[in-house]
Amino acid sequence: MRDLKSFIRDVPNFPKEGIIFKDITPLLGHREAFSETIDLLADKIAGEAPDVIVAVESRGFIFGAPLAYKLKTGFVPVRKKGKLPYKTHKVEYELEYGVDLLEIHEDAFEPGAKVVIVDDLLATGGTSLAVIELVKKLGGQVSSLLFLVELSFLNGRDRLKDYTVHSLIVY
Repeated sequence: MRDLKSFIRDVPNFPKEGIIFKDITPLLGHREAFSETIDLLADKIAGEAPDVIVAVESRGFIFGAPLAYKLKTGFVPVRKKGKLPYKTHKVEYELEYGVDLLEIHEDAFEPGAKVVIVDDLLATGGTSLAVIELVKKLGGQVSSLLFLVELSFLNGRDRLKDYTVHSLIVY
């Protein structure tokens, strides 16, 4: 197993002064590291036998779609306001400076479906809580949440304490 952290680049002062952005694009561009990442993420949830992978726009799609393919499950995108063409359920959630809105198609999966939520990064947990709310609105059962990177110093895992959380890389 290769050190996947070595493929993540720190970009200081992005998107604003004082933030150190974790840039995953070197990992995505490296064929072996990206392939290994998908395999390791799949291994984390393989025993859960999810019915569907729900992934968060936009970087969550990068990991969610190949995971769904590998595990032979459905793939459901959660998108920002106005991006889905059919009837949706919506949830508003707080950001550091304001609010945002996420949507899911109202018929994205059957009630009772076992769902794994996938995103690239766990920070404060706010986005994940919003997605959990959407899954519950559709009658889904959150099996676990899966992240490539977790910023443990932001304590997002604490906000998700009622759920199983898997992260490949923790800072």
